[in-house]
Amino acid sequence: MDLSDVRREYIQGGLRRENLPDIPFELFEQWLQQAVDAKLTDPTAMALGTVNQQGQPFQRIVLLKQSDPSGFVFFTNLGSRKALHIEQNSQVSALFPWHMLERQVHITGRAEKLSHAEVLRYFLSRPKESQIAAWASKQSARLTARQVLEAKYLELKQKFSEGEVPLPTFWGGYRIVPDSIEFWQGGDRRLHDRFLYQRDGDDWTIDRLAP
Repeated sequence: MDLSDVRREYIQGGLRRENLPDIPFELFEQWLQQAVDAKLTDPTAMALGTVNQQGQPFQRIVLLKQSDPSGFVFFTNLGSRKALHIEQNSQVSALFPWHMLERQVHITGRAEKLSHAEVLRYFLSRPKESQIAAWASKQSARLTARQVLEAKYLELKQKFSEGEVPLPTFWGGYRIVPDSIEFWQGGDRRLHDRFLYQRDGDDWTIDRLAP
């Protein structure tokens, strides 16, 4: 397959320094709302990057469940590969690929484990089927067949048929506390606009980057 001619022009507009807020979270919330309003598929999906002990990078898609000036929150099984990587090296990256809006947001920072109260509050807000699935899946473990997972789910569905599903001890979440947030807006002739916010104490510096 020849991919050399697979290309398109970026025509939806630019990003100018005079229009940027002093802190990146305001622009992120604006872009996220516009992604939701545009009815993009999974606008809260972000590619989360971690590194194992051998220095091998890994990426996977997780869903953003909260964002504010304290950071970006996601939830996961604490025995998963991503969680084991974070336990060894808390430095992570995240990328929001809003292709239809010709935008990307790239975040670097450290992942901090959420408190029990934060995790419980979110877990109780999930549909019961999702709560049971959290119990059924030993995330990242090898499975001999899908039927094993289905059988475990049905077993737990019966077990928790009455009353609330308790929070698993092996399920939790993280907050990515950002050191940098980069906003990328596609531009015509491949002259894209990139602005990098970097944390400087309680403030943020802003630099334009070459595309």
